[in-house]
Amino acid sequence: MTISYNWLSKYLPKAIEPEKLAVILTAIGLEVEKVSTFETIPGGLAGIIVGEVLTCEPHPNADKLKITTVNVGADQPLQIVCGAQNVAAGQKVVVAPVGATIYPFNGAPVTMKVAKIRGLESQGMICAEDEIGVGSSHAGIIVLTTDAKPGTPAATLFETYQDVIFEIGLTPNRMDAMSHLGVAKDVCAYLSHHQKKEVKVKLPYQNSFKVDNKELPINVVIENEEACLRYSGITISEVKVGPSPSWLKNSLQAIGIRSINNVVDVTNFILHETGQPLHAFDVNAIKNQTVIVKTLPAQTPFISLDGKERKLLANDLMICNGAGEPMCIAGVFGGAESGVTEATTNVFLESACFNATYIRKTSVAHQLRTEAATRFEKGVDISSTVQVLKRAALLIKEVAGGTISSDIVDVYPNPLTKTEIALKYHYLKKLSGKNYHPDTIKRILTALGFEVLKEGIDEIRLSVPFNKPDITLPADVVEEILRIDGLDNIDIPAIITISPATETLGYKHQLQQKLANYLAGQGYHEIVTNSITNSQYYSEKTLQHTVAMLNSLSADLNVLRPSMLETGLEIIAYNLNRKNNKLRLFEFGKTYFSNEVGKYVETEHLSLYLTGKISDDNWQHKNQPADFYEAKGIAAAILKWCGITELQWKQDASNPLALKICLGKKQLGTVEVVSHEITAKFDIKQPVCFIDFDFNMLLQSNANLSITYKEVPKFPAVQRDLALVVPKNTNYQMLENIVQKLKLSKLKHMHVFDVFENERLGNNKKSVAINFTFLDEEKTLTDKQIDAMMQTLMQAFEQEAQALIRK
Repeated sequence: MTISYNWLSKYLPKAIEPEKLAVILTAIGLEVEKVSTFETIPGGLAGIIVGEVLTCEPHPNADKLKITTVNVGADQPLQIVCGAQNVAAGQKVVVAPVGATIYPFNGAPVTMKVAKIRGLESQGMICAEDEIGVGSSHAGIIVLTTDAKPGTPAATLFETYQDVIFEIGLTPNRMDAMSHLGVAKDVCAYLSHHQKKEVKVKLPYQNSFKVDNKELPINVVIENEEACLRYSGITISEVKVGPSPSWLKNSLQAIGIRSINNVVDVTNFILHETGQPLHAFDVNAIKNQTVIVKTLPAQTPFISLDGKERKLLANDLMICNGAGEPMCIAGVFGGAESGVTEATTNVFLESACFNATYIRKTSVAHQLRTEAATRFEKGVDISSTVQVLKRAALLIKEVAGGTISSDIVDVYPNPLTKTEIALKYHYLKKLSGKNYHPDTIKRILTALGFEVLKEGIDEIRLSVPFNKPDITLPADVVEEILRIDGLDNIDIPAIITISPATETLGYKHQLQQKLANYLAGQGYHEIVTNSITNSQYYSEKTLQHTVAMLNSLSADLNVLRPSMLETGLEIIAYNLNRKNNKLRLFEFGKTYFSNEVGKYVETEHLSLYLTGKISDDNWQHKNQPADFYEAKGIAAAILKWCGITELQWKQDASNPLALKICLGKKQLGTVEVVSHEITAKFDIKQPVCFIDFDFNMLLQSNANLSITYKEVPKFPAVQRDLALVVPKNTNYQMLENIVQKLKLSKLKHMHVFDVFENERLGNNKKSVAINFTFLDEEKTLTDKQIDAMMQTLMQAFEQEAQALIRK
């Protein structure tokens, strides 16, 4: 929210310095985030003065230069070298003497210094328009009227305007402060409370409003009373549309609004003065002298003020003429054929209150985030439409002439009643921690526009002004009192008592925290990526079920991610481009898709990303890059950490570089080496491993497990090794499945410790060495028992894996 200091000061009873005003605004919850200076002429022509050219002679060393002596009101005239063709003796000119800073129309500021030009000293500059920022002409120097006195500051001859601009961080609930008057009311409430006397806002409304004639009445019909709560209007005839006066232009330009014409500028001025949006129609576009407020059928074409044809939605509220033709998208944007132009002579001025939900939906759907729509979305003061209309009509008469040619039409089908709230004093003390005297409470609230309905011993009953629709609870009233008093004025109690919290994290969060701590201990770093991503990462098949953004922030952020992989690869690419090549990352996140019946599905994930060397090289050995086997190992460790041990690793038929992690018929996740086709999209040249768990599946599987304590075995474990010659395409999962089918209760663990390939083993053969660990928790295993189990294992391998036992 942008606030002009000069503009705001018009409504304050007494001027307040900008620095002090910024402190007050921040204290009352309107935090000043930035203070800047606005100038119609940069620098305000400071140090630039009027001079009189006494002499003008050709430069002895340059054909196009002149040597002048200029009287600037000092004891001695200045010698200035000038290249302008129109300079002559006797002229009154604009001079930038040594020390003055000029601000060229298109260029950086320059501070004048004594200079030597072709061997002769120049003590300043005789200025053209563009050289001091008062215009764009460089045809010659500025020649002033003969009555200008040498030494006079140039700022007195040119129309300069300076202002201090406050950028306020306005919270969404503060619609009452979305105007200069609204801010002024808050400032006066602050002053009333802290100065212990009533300080009133200087309201701009006048009692001089009157109808000049009734020659152009406009009838108003509201067909959709849910969408249009109130509609007021008035006709002004014989206006002369043209440029706005300087004060109006300056006020708008100071807060970043371009001047259009005097009528439109008045509507913009009133918007920022009062917070009430207005719209001006050319009466010639209002057929049958009737305005109808209604919705139109979907896909109805409408050409808006920017010249674009828009297809209307069924819930777009429209301002139509008597023939049912749309003239304006209510509260959002005007139409190309009904707006005010230089040819307009009769104006119909609209001041209305529209349903915030309707305005929000239309504004978002058509991507029209206008100033008017922003205010209607947050709510406007429904009680002020007529009052604001009178103010605007008088301003239009002032700047564009004309006569008021109709009564005010005011259609208010379902008048609203003010919200009533009872505030108990002990509740105020409980929330604020401070005792407020009833008179103080009353003074603050009445200054803010609240009406006291009833005062009791222990409570005060209030009616809430229409310009504060966010206030519905006693707690909201407490907030109003606190911010006007100032949070810095709340005493810190000498003793603070608290009740220890007994609530613990839910099971889901406990598991998430447990896994995060484990992974951090393994050297992984947690990342958080944006769930909104770029549709170009995905195939057409994937995009068929992808959730697209209706109002995307940019072309690169237009869908909700259907996979965790791509947003993680963005982080990897970012780090690799900065020479951070060894990455171990994990993320808890969500993916989204729409199923066959059009419903949206949200899935939670735990995803891990590995790339680069496992650790740094050292003198003993050179480390290898992270590969599929390390990824599978960390995935197995995570599952074991979750208490899930009896699982299967299944080859993914659609991806030879991936394994599915299954528990019974449930798929818990996948482990894969990301294909080069995908990594190439992110310009990643080194291999990347990706582990993806369905976190809810992990949670369900883990929740069904019970933890029981077992006594530490008293008897030693026994290890045996076995070397098998198997077909080259035999994978470890196949061998592990063979062993699991045997259900050897004494076999506690198995793992591969060597893989060997050689021509002597035979064509397409390899040797796999496996270590087995046996343990009986009740007695020491004998060689006979172990040999029997090893014999069982060898027979199974020979029969099911066509293995040859190496002896």
